[in-house]
Amino acid sequence: MSLVTKRSSMALFSDAKSHYSHRVRIVLAEKGVVVEVIEIDPDNKPAELADLNPYNSLPVLVDRDLSLYESWVMMEYLDERFPHPPLMPVQPVSRAYSRLWRHRIQRDWCGYIDMLTSGQGSDAEKDTARKELKESLVTIAPIFSEKPYFMSEELTLIDCCLSPILWRLKEMGISLPNTKQVKPLQDYMERMFNRDAFQESLSEDEKEMN
Repeated sequence: MSLVTKRSSMALFSDAKSHYSHRVRIVLAEKGVVVEVIEIDPDNKPAELADLNPYNSLPVLVDRDLSLYESWVMMEYLDERFPHPPLMPVQPVSRAYSRLWRHRIQRDWCGYIDMLTSGQGSDAEKDTARKELKESLVTIAPIFSEKPYFMSEELTLIDCCLSPILWRLKEMGISLPNTKQVKPLQDYMERMFNRDAFQESLSEDEKEMN
């Protein structure tokens, strides 16, 4: 069946190993949305995928005639389309801060993560990426002692971005130190990973990562 066949239900074309696809699956699971998850091999994409996404990248979310192909856009769309439970702050200032944190994650971390999870880059570049990511996580770890979620009393889209990254630390060769400073982050990881929605969101490949 062609990918571009008009669908009567929502479908997510997903990379089973990508943290970008994973973050969208977490939102879908937190919302309890019934969705057809179609795993696509990123090294063997069907030609029709380019008809849904001009960049021919994953993930892609299709909701009837709508096709979305940027993970954060998908996450905000799902939060507005299915408002309960809300995953974005109500106040405009808080929403702006949430988007800024997402931008910082994308700008400061995702390049390193993409290198380490794809296996690309030289050994020296990978070592630098691991060092930078580890130091950044250790630096922000105390933040998690203040509230149960990332700077919030309630789960937000930022947690849906962070938790797939943290789930992949072992796969990326990053081990956090067992120190008092880092313990709040480790406790946060345990809370997130034990959520029913997080467990539901995992692909078979992701279950083997941690």
